Amino acid sequence: MTPSRTRLSLLIGLALLVLSPLLAAQQPTPVIAARASLADWSDPLEALGTLHADESVTLSATVTETIAELTFEGGERVSAGELLVRLSDDEQQADLRVAQALRDERRNAVNRLAQLQSRNLAPRAEVEDARARLRQVEAEIQALEARLADYRIQAPFDGIVGFRNVSVGTLVTPGTELATLDRLDVMNLDFTLPELALGQVAPGLTLTATSAAFPDTTFRGEVASIGTRVDPVSRSITVRAELDNPGLRLRPGMLMQVTLQRAPREAVVIPEAALIPKGQRQFVLVLQSDGEAYRVEERQIRIGARREGEVEVLEGLAVDDLVVAHGTERVRDGQPTRLLGILDDDTTVPELLRRGRDNAEANG
Repeated sequence: MTPSRTRLSLLIGLALLVLSPLLAAQQPTPVIAARASLADWSDPLEALGTLHADESVTLSATVTETIAELTFEGGERVSAGELLVRLSDDEQQADLRVAQALRDERRNAVNRLAQLQSRNLAPRAEVEDARARLRQVEAEIQALEARLADYRIQAPFDGIVGFRNVSVGTLVTPGTELATLDRLDVMNLDFTLPELALGQVAPGLTLTATSAAFPDTTFRGEVASIGTRVDPVSRSITVRAELDNPGLRLRPGMLMQVTLQRAPREAVVIPEAALIPKGQRQFVLVLQSDGEAYRVEERQIRIGARREGEVEVLEGLAVDDLVVAHGTERVRDGQPTRLLGILDDDTTVPELLRRGRDNAEANG
């Protein structure tokens, strides 16, 4: 090869080397986009809380007597008013029957005297005395019936009864624990927050809670009330929330990880991968329609809070704007692009890349 031809080949190679990036730059660069969407947003605040039953009571005896009947074994659901424990009340029942018989006797006496008095055969004062004696025995019957109620321990509300620790024939005294009863359909969750958060918490705020016992389950509830005092030592305030308890899986005393959703709002949201940080400023690449293709526009935005994989946009984007979510390092402002797909809840980046390769191979 002559020297002149060698130089020509070198010049052509250098020209191709210089022009190839320019030619490649004119080819649309494939990217994957995401659409700016309007979503529910809040600022999470985490805390630890303890569960309590919505209603909880320990039933105990108020008299000294032996247990005559037990209607529960423990762990079953009972209804309000259902009999749980009956104490031996034979003597009291006998006293009641005596008082009832006396009431019948005095009622008959009142009726006879009233008939005689209507025919002026009995003084009015004697009739009034008989009626007073009748009222006296009726009052005694009411007192006996009230005392008999102490011998029957009933469920004060619907709930689940605890374990039975006594047996028929056991002698109980006032204060002896007979049964526990808890209402577990709704649970109270008490947790503390720093006093700085007091202005950001109000009844009705939603929250989620998780437990180590059920790591794959998220329980939802809302703030029911806020304590009236701030602890002067810890500078914290107690908040009470109500949690639904489907399946009655939660139990009083359990430790819960609480995430409180502060300042709930609707926000424009984009994937965090779309951000291009430059110092203290944040940019995104917005796709503008250019016929059948798209052209990239670099745009500065102002962001708010972040959560896993997403970021809140305060300024610079509108709902439904398309931003480059994958391929930001390969495109520049004003460059044409080829859209491989748009990310959503049903698609992933690998899936869209695979579709793009399949389409390219099909088109030769």
